[in-house]
Amino acid sequence: MDRNDEHADLTYPKIEYIPKPDKKIKPEIEIEDETKKSRKTKRVALIGQIVLGIVFIALWEILTRMKVIDPYYWSSPSLIVQTGLQVLKEGSLYTDLLYTAGATILGFILGTIGGAILGLSFWWSSLYSRITEPYMVAFNAIPKLALAPVLVILFGIGFNSKVVLAFMMTIIVTALAAYSGVKAVDQDLEKLLYSLGAKRYHVFSKVVVPTSMPWIVSSLKINIALSLAGTIVGEFISAQHGIGRMILYAGQVMNINLVWVGVVVLSILSIVMYLGTLYLEKWLLKGH
Repeated sequence: MDRNDEHADLTYPKIEYIPKPDKKIKPEIEIEDETKKSRKTKRVALIGQIVLGIVFIALWEILTRMKVIDPYYWSSPSLIVQTGLQVLKEGSLYTDLLYTAGATILGFILGTIGGAILGLSFWWSSLYSRITEPYMVAFNAIPKLALAPVLVILFGIGFNSKVVLAFMMTIIVTALAAYSGVKAVDQDLEKLLYSLGAKRYHVFSKVVVPTSMPWIVSSLKINIALSLAGTIVGEFISAQHGIGRMILYAGQVMNINLVWVGVVVLSILSIVMYLGTLYLEKWLLKGH
């Protein structure tokens, strides 16, 4: 028998493939669990914040009624609400609130946009950035609030001086943040784009701005607080309207309840503005 015939007679057992039963993918379950856990944590945190606020207000009211803390200096939630409603009926609170909020928001917007443009401009020239950076850092070290009396004299006691103060409080912070983003740009990516024929404005719009955006956005929450502080200080020095002017007037006439109304209104305004910056961050960082 030939060797080829011997091999031809050999038979091999057939191996049958038995498919495994379908199973749910565990990572998907884990992702769903993490999402549910995150939502639950947010709900619990919100409930906790509300409960803590209620407890704080209740203790404040009880301790002042029991004379544990002096109600003359610390007032009480009930007296603050009564005084606030009275001022609200008179109509002056609306005007003061709009005045303070308007100056703060306008100064915040102008300072953030101006600072972003200034910081991003350093990418175009390393010589320009090296010359300008020390002066920008030095100006940032100057307490801008100390310049408030000068700015009020220059721009008047009206709305403009408050906007300028809020603007000066924010522009350098944003510029430094944008410049940090510029320095974080990938140099190899820039060289690659240039080798592929990209122009400078292409690299700037497609690489530099997107890279710097998270740095700029990170300064928003700081800027809104600085803008509000600048506006209030300007109103303390001299103003025709505003929550700061209301607090200063209430202190001069020893109306402590009205002082606390101003403090509470400013606290609520700062919280609303802070939440606004959070939504603005999410909108600006879409796709990053």
